[in-house]
Amino acid sequence: MLDAVIWDFGGVLTSSPFEAFARFETERGLPTDIIRRTNAANHLENAWAKFERAEVDIETFDGLFAAESRALGAEVSGKDVLPLLSGDLRPEMVEALRRIKSKFKTGCITNNLPANASGSAGGRTLYVAEVMVLFDHVIESAKIGLRKPDPKIYQMMVDALAVDPKRCVYLDDLGVNLKPARDMGMTTIKVVSTKQALAELEAATGLSLQ
Repeated sequence: MLDAVIWDFGGVLTSSPFEAFARFETERGLPTDIIRRTNAANHLENAWAKFERAEVDIETFDGLFAAESRALGAEVSGKDVLPLLSGDLRPEMVEALRRIKSKFKTGCITNNLPANASGSAGGRTLYVAEVMVLFDHVIESAKIGLRKPDPKIYQMMVDALAVDPKRCVYLDDLGVNLKPARDMGMTTIKVVSTKQALAELEAATGLSLQ
């Protein structure tokens, strides 16, 4: 039996920012994956983690990210990375969310940025109102000072939805964020492509989503 489907936002309901990172690196002649490697190094306490928990302001983030990337081989300004985050909505995934909401509880756990982040009035431009209303509960890292993969953020969601994690599905495009959900007993889906994710969601929910 299933009670709830819990979603990540960026890279799941929108296209992945990794594509934009790769284009930026190619255009600037930067080492391949320097942005992703900077994000991944010391991922619980690096500049990105601190910014998503709203522990530092944008100027501090900019300097920290530049220093961390420089240590890995090439300096990248944190402010230059922020505009690369906005992905395009994946209409097939949004439609799947709409169908799932008619049968199950829905939640969104997203690592996002403070409202003063560059190029956005509300943390990220990809928070589209008509999509966000499809969730029964939304948890944003910058608003609560916690971010994935901290296990507490997943517990907050199941508490808010009043569901057993063993009766939940969780989708994310990052494996590191799936592990805590899986450890709690959730069925997890790593979103590699829209088609693959929808097929796994259909199997988990028993609904026709495509």
